[in-house]
Amino acid sequence: MREVRTQVVIVGAGPAGLVLGHLLHLQGVDNIVLERRTRDYVEHRQRAGVLEYGITEMLAEAGVGERMRREGLAHHGIQLRFENGAHRINFLELADGRAITVYGQQEVVKDLIGLRLNFHGAALHFESEVRAIEGIDTERPFVDANTPEGPLRIHAAYVAGCDGTHGVTGQSVPALVRRRFERVYPFAWLGILAQAAPVNDELIYSRHERGFALYSMRSPELVRLYLGVAPDENLADWSDERIWDELATRLGEGAHGQLQTGPILERGITAMRNIVLEPLRHGRLVLAGDAAHIVPPTGAKGMNLALADVRVLVPALVAALRENDTRLLDAYSDTCLRHVWRAEEFSTYMTQMLHPNPHDEFENRVQLARLRQVVESEPTARALARHYVDACSL
Repeated sequence: MREVRTQVVIVGAGPAGLVLGHLLHLQGVDNIVLERRTRDYVEHRQRAGVLEYGITEMLAEAGVGERMRREGLAHHGIQLRFENGAHRINFLELADGRAITVYGQQEVVKDLIGLRLNFHGAALHFESEVRAIEGIDTERPFVDANTPEGPLRIHAAYVAGCDGTHGVTGQSVPALVRRRFERVYPFAWLGILAQAAPVNDELIYSRHERGFALYSMRSPELVRLYLGVAPDENLADWSDERIWDELATRLGEGAHGQLQTGPILERGITAMRNIVLEPLRHGRLVLAGDAAHIVPPTGAKGMNLALADVRVLVPALVAALRENDTRLLDAYSDTCLRHVWRAEEFSTYMTQMLHPNPHDEFENRVQLARLRQVVESEPTARALARHYVDACSL
């Protein structure tokens, strides 16, 4: 078995792992990133697409925002549709002039991988499955992985778990210490990526009696659309024609005549759930991103929450490694859990407000009352706008 040493070994090459590796490199901290998937897979998997204002600024300050600034779509509001009406939430008026940026997660990942491999020359191993994480309760943890070049043991001062909710790092926290909080919703999202021109320059959230719909975009040529469906829905039952017809019906307000259709490039069904693991640190192991928490995508917080963790983690690791000062690291879990639960609350609020329940008319009336409160009360609209634009930085 080949053995190497580094200061931080990062498991997972999603946005959290790659941004963590990049920021540590800028601080002179040696690190190695391990990813079990292929490079092609991680650069093309469709995930989140909305970046908060504060996270956008963070990426730009870190030197990975040039293409994001050039190709990302700045949005200054969102639209809420319900009861056959359309209502705009104006971020410029309600959120201190701040905006969100629509820029796909896979684009962020491409930018970071290119920077790491082509300019920094830092270690990044694809198709490398972590078999074991040992010694996290000691000062000499190590990670064993199977790589394309053979078995590899990496000795490090710290291990950072950024490998998602099903990854090995979260399971490495002892069961007696680990607490898992979870909520599963009685609906899912059928999502498509289609080659079609956007008909609106901002996201549209629609609560229709037939179910939820979301209209979003990834570029001037690609749209990302969602339908609320049953969790056990069979994707094979949804033809292209049925998907487009249902989207037009639920989006309403002239969508039948305006909605541009096109080839559906990708489709899939995503379960809706909340998950939080506590604590986010145990010994020499720290968790960030989806390894520590999942939010339903209604609030557009997934990637933002992951990078908010990293923003807290980097100075904590730097202080521990350079100065043997672990105060920030000792506070890491509690510090992050404040913005984690804030984002969980907002995502839950948006999810419960916009998905009609076919079996509970009381809940449906409450949802409509909440939506009316948003569009009729400026303080309520302001709170929604501020959390949508910058919840992970509040």
